[in-house]
Amino acid sequence: MTQAASRAAARGGTRARPRHIRGEARAAYVLLAPNLLLLGLFVFVPLVGAFVISLQRTDGFGSGTFAGLDNYARLLGDGLFWRSLINTTAFTVLVTPLSMALGLGAAVLLNSVLPARGVFRSVLILPMAISGVATALLGVLVFDENSGVLDKLLQSVGLPAVSWQSGSGAAFSSVVLVTLWWRVGFNMLIYLAGLQGIGPDLYEAAVLDGAGRWQQFRHLTVPLLGASTFFLLILNVIYSFQVFDIVFVLTGGGPRNATSVLVTYAYETGFDTRDQGYAAAIGMVLLVLAMAFTLVQWRTNRSRDEVGG
Repeated sequence: MTQAASRAAARGGTRARPRHIRGEARAAYVLLAPNLLLLGLFVFVPLVGAFVISLQRTDGFGSGTFAGLDNYARLLGDGLFWRSLINTTAFTVLVTPLSMALGLGAAVLLNSVLPARGVFRSVLILPMAISGVATALLGVLVFDENSGVLDKLLQSVGLPAVSWQSGSGAAFSSVVLVTLWWRVGFNMLIYLAGLQGIGPDLYEAAVLDGAGRWQQFRHLTVPLLGASTFFLLILNVIYSFQVFDIVFVLTGGGPRNATSVLVTYAYETGFDTRDQGYAAAIGMVLLVLAMAFTLVQWRTNRSRDEVGG
């Protein structure tokens, strides 16, 4: 009789537990519903709409006609598309590691006893308080080759002025420099939060083991900031692929398309040429590239964690 009661109680417990879990799941879905609704309305629905438009031939007037994959086939022979893709890749390769390295260096300095840390922190965080367009306008004040502050400083010390707008390399460099000023502060904040989460006892133990400053940084700080680095890598690459405002305001994609990136090319195609279908195809390619990179990095990081575990 006792064994039967125990089995009945066990069966009752197994029935009650799934009901409890289902109740928690329903509550979770209710709480997530507003966010999921907004996400679907403002992200997934526009993405589906953009994909549908990318399959159409449009001229900016009336509804487009179905063209299948013709817009994607055009990309293969479009030299300006490949130039924009190369510029976007070069921009990403330059800005992502430089902004992360500078952000990490600034975080390490601010995490130590540094004079005037408040001023230093404010200078780095200032671009985060304003929009990308405002940051680019400040960049124009600095890099304008006719009235910019930087060229005037160069000429005041006897150095030649730099053609920041008419020179291809100089224009691309100005975009990179302004972007670095805009992104380093955010990277610094994330790294600083990660550094403040590392216990000081780990560094004390490293000192007792005879580790120097560089050894502590290389073998202790950098590995423990792995999660922050992974997070920043994904965000910085996605931002670099989607860069628009700084390029549009600072150089407009010129000179001679030297700073044209995928988003500015899609903008010009969609709003100047009025070929929305082709512009949507460029946007879809950009989305696939960003998602592919994110997926590869996520799988690589998960594999590393599993091996480390």
